[in-house]
Amino acid sequence: MSLASIYKESVLNRLIALRGLGDDTFDQLSEEEFHYHPGDGSNSVAVIIRHLHGNMLSRFTNFLREDGEKTWRDRDAEFIDERLSKVELLGLWDDGWACVLRAVHALKPEDLERTVTIRSEPHTVVDALNRNLAHSAYHVGQIVYLGKVIRTGEWKTLSIPVGQSREFFAAYRAKFEDKTGGGS
Repeated sequence: MSLASIYKESVLNRLIALRGLGDDTFDQLSEEEFHYHPGDGSNSVAVIIRHLHGNMLSRFTNFLREDGEKTWRDRDAEFIDERLSKVELLGLWDDGWACVLRAVHALKPEDLERTVTIRSEPHTVVDALNRNLAHSAYHVGQIVYLGKVIRTGEWKTLSIPVGQSREFFAAYRAKFEDKTGGGS
């Protein structure tokens, strides 16, 4: 397997994992909780979804052929909570991720050496993918944090629960050893 193929697979796996964190957070939120924001100047989950959707469509529609900042994008409008329903917001979420994943899946190994532009600035495809991965992680982290704040006391952790690391890693090691036929 080439380094380009390994990189592409890694990016896809990280993107899918990020999407899953968002999905698992949304499962814990009511429709109204999507619109909660902690104070002036802060964003709700709904606003972050709208922003990610706009960014993903802009960057990954005709990814290799057009500038990643499309003229049809209205970035400022993404930061206005239009009180969309949970179903509508999840539709935007799905649409944005589908656009990104479709574009990344379509990349050939030689495409990773190409140059694309974002706001007329040249980026290697690898850098554009890293930029998207960082941007997505930043905002998905905000979504998860807001979910934890909103669901305080009722939040179902998306990771290893605090105080259970030893048990988790012991079970993980045992599972790994079962799959590989033994220890070190």
